[in-house]
Formats: sequence, C-alpha cells, structure tokens
Amino acid sequence: MRTVGIIPARLQSSRLPEKLLLNETGRPLIEYVWQVAQQCTALDEVIVATDSPRIQEAVTSFGGRAELTGEFPSGSDRVADIARRCCPDADVIVNLQGDEPELEVATIDSLVTTLRESGAEMATVAAPLSDVDAIQSPDCVKVVVSDNGNALYFSRSVIPFPRGTSVADTLKAATATPWLLHVGLYAYRHDFLLRLTSMEPSTLEELEKLEQLRALQTGASIAVTVIPEAAVGIDTPEDYAAFVKRETSRSR
Repeated sequence: MRTVGIIPARLQSSRLPEKLLLNETGRPLIEYVWQVAQQCTALDEVIVATDSPRIQEAVTSFGGRAELTGEFPSGSDRVADIARRCCPDADVIVNLQGDEPELEVATIDSLVTTLRESGAEMATVAAPLSDVDAIQSPDCVKVVVSDNGNALYFSRSVIPFPRGTSVADTLKAATATPWLLHVGLYAYRHDFLLRLTSMEPSTLEELEKLEQLRALQTGASIAVTVIPEAAVGIDTPEDYAAFVKRETSRSR
C-alpha cells in the first residue's frame, strides 16, 4: 500500500503569524514535523503543501519537497489538491499537522496501521483527557469511540456527559478517564479523501466547525487509534516560547 504523508502549510495564522517559519531554535518549525515524518516506516513519501513561496523555499533548503497550491478553505482541501495532482497512485494519504513539532513517529505509524487493518474510509487519533478545564473547553475536541474502535461522534461539548455528577467528581471516582481528546491527525483512503473534499459542508460540520463530522454524517467510518499522550500543538506565542525552552533543554 503506497502511503504518502502531506503536510498542509499555510503561511498566515491568526494567533501566531507565520508560525511555520519561526526559527528561534535554529530550524523553522515546519522542519520538525517533516523530520518526524521522514522517520516513519509507514510513509513512502512526504510532501509539504503550501500557499507560500517562502515556505516552499524553506522546505527546499532542508531537503524536503514542497508543492505550491492555490487558496483553499481548509487544510484537508489543500491536502486533497496535492493528492490529486502529485500522487494519484497513492493508496493512503496521511494529513500531518505542521504545527506539532513534538509529534511521535510511533503515532503516525500506529495511525496508518489502524487504517490498513480496518475497513474504515479514514482513521484518526485520540488520547486520554483528564484535565477538567480542557474537558469542558470548546477548544478541546472530544471523541466518543465504539467498542469496535470507530468514532461515534466528535464534539466541542462534553461527551460523554456525566449526568447527575460533575466532570471533576467523575474523574475522582473513575479508574480511568472516560474522555478522549481528539488529535487532528488523519489517514484517508485516497479515493475517499477526494470524494469527501468534493462534498459540501454538512449541517453538523457547520454547527460544530469540525470537518470530520462531514465524513460521519455521510455514513463513513472513522477508525480511532488511542495513544497514551497527545503532542503539544503550537498555536500561540506562549506555546512557541515553551517549545523553544523544551528544545533548548533537550539539545544541551
């Protein structure tokens, strides 16, 4: 099964402008994810899909492949454009997030294995969530998974909802948290990705502002691989400063 990893890399970011080019560590942020992807035995090729000649130049400078795309409403659409134009022979397309520099190789390999071994059209990742504020925050997307490992629903709301008690009390009483944080990493069967991105946004997707609900609402299956801990994404200046501090400590 030919598997291609594609990293959508938009130049502009509302909370942290041009974050993928930040290089206080001596390397642009985008390079970290590219290097992790390069180490994955499950990926046959890695391509950066970008709207910016500056990002393309940065990727080329460290030996990567970057393809320019037009303007698209989402990263998934950008990934689909490259999948269609540059790797029509691929069986599986993995959508990697360029702002997760501490992503684990094992997470990507596990995701691809999950899709290959399932009958699902796509697969994604989740991690146990036990922080009360995060569970209740609409910025943290939660997922509920069936006994066969497929996603039942994704939501910004608290799902499952602990009726008759609180999130905090549920966590205290449970031996393991019942909440899973959705990690925005996806693997698609090539043809399904092209079909999905050709569809209009669904009603649930527009309500929750979650692209993956389009797939569920069409009746598609999303297999979920659960990892011990989620990587930290870089969304704000504070996130990046903390990453630089961790990276500096690791390099000493």
